[in-house]
Amino acid sequence: MTVIYPSPIFGPVHSRRLGVSLGINLMPSDGKICTFNCIYCECGFNEDFRPRRPRPTREEVRAALEARLLDMKRNGPAPDVLTFAGNGEPTAHPQFAAIIGDTLALRDRHFPDAKVSVLSNSTYIHKPDVFDALMRVDNNILKLDTVDDDYIRLLDRPCVPYSAERIIEGMKAFHGHCIVQTMFLKGSYKGTDMDNTTDRHVLPWLQRVKEIAPQQVMIYTIDRETPDHDLRKASHEELDRIGDMVRGAGIGVSVSY
Repeated sequence: MTVIYPSPIFGPVHSRRLGVSLGINLMPSDGKICTFNCIYCECGFNEDFRPRRPRPTREEVRAALEARLLDMKRNGPAPDVLTFAGNGEPTAHPQFAAIIGDTLALRDRHFPDAKVSVLSNSTYIHKPDVFDALMRVDNNILKLDTVDDDYIRLLDRPCVPYSAERIIEGMKAFHGHCIVQTMFLKGSYKGTDMDNTTDRHVLPWLQRVKEIAPQQVMIYTIDRETPDHDLRKASHEELDRIGDMVRGAGIGVSVSY
């Protein structure tokens, strides 16, 4: 079942990777806007969920977030994290940097122990205002599913100019203030084998991850129904093998099955 999230606030939900997570969705509530069109996205393909409503404004996000945080103060639960996610790429919002500033201020006022996380596909990290905003959040979680442009064109299907090399250089610029998030899966797409759990993909990916030197790597696999039905989850054993390789490189790793 395709998931289209409420906007601008949803949850809290229990995240496999982050705990009690209050979602902040900077995309319209009736559809999806994203610079990727991933074949595994729980929100479906971009072309099937074109929104009619606008993105929420900075003011709407701030007011809705404060109201929800006040409610959580009164009634619980306390959030572990405020997470920018939802129906598309959060850094694509034209007021993203200002919204991050508002969110950090509200977090400090109401739940100072909560972390602020951004789940990004990394396509806008070269923009100075986006880069500066991501440097301010606790968890700057950046996607890098492989380092093979041809594979990325099949799996992530970027809707903007994309170069894995440029993305990796952008990640290095954070000097460790980032978390690399990678989807590992199996199966096929339009007759092409999409398995990225083998050394053919893992070894070049791991070499570039070492160069990025992130504070952590998040490894995960398919959790919900995907718009393409020939994809399969990576196994526990496959994910654990990759996780052990990352640990062996001296980098912290979390594995979500």
